[in-house]
Amino acid sequence: MSDSNNPPPDTQKHLFIHQQQQPTAPSSAQPSMTTAPAATKDDTVPAGMTKLPNGVILDKDGKPCRLCTSAASWRALTKQAKSTPTTTTSSNPSPATTTPGQGSYTDCPPDSEALGRSTWTFLHSLTASYPAQASTEQQSEMRTFLGIFSRLYPCWVCADDFRNWMAEPSGANEPRLKGRQEFGDWMCRAHNEVNRKLGKKEFDCKFWEERWRTGWKDGRCD
Repeated sequence: MSDSNNPPPDTQKHLFIHQQQQPTAPSSAQPSMTTAPAATKDDTVPAGMTKLPNGVILDKDGKPCRLCTSAASWRALTKQAKSTPTTTTSSNPSPATTTPGQGSYTDCPPDSEALGRSTWTFLHSLTASYPAQASTEQQSEMRTFLGIFSRLYPCWVCADDFRNWMAEPSGANEPRLKGRQEFGDWMCRAHNEVNRKLGKKEFDCKFWEERWRTGWKDGRCD
């Protein structure tokens, strides 16, 4: 978005790049982010194993991570499981997850995209309600929250990604918590980091408060 008179772009993007792209070879934690095991494109699959659909992310226990995988990739996985009932590997989902046509329902467990959209809504709303001038105690509480959030977020590769981004050695990405304005701008930059990696349009951070707190000046939110 370039000005407040035009409709704002959709800012509720995926939380982290792992939700859309296949992991690559391990590299430094920033800026390429944490990698995770995923389906191989090699046609040679070890005996007794099943090649996973493209885009499926594995959890730390070696099983597909629903919260780390897009709905399209998850549907491909469940379709594969139903078409090969005799195949049993650690990479197949349990029968309880193979719900026919789950993509057409809104009361199913969230995939990585739904989780990401909801999370960004929450995080930006959190900055909007932050004090204009935060006390030392409020800053400490928010810093603690962000640390816990970056460890407990349901998509583990996303959690690692956010934690590594905040811990960038130069300190450039350390949370800015003195007041609402700088915290809101910091959160917007965190979101744009993801947008860049996904090839999405970046949000103009000078408008973050209109988007998430006050509403647009043209009155569309009134």
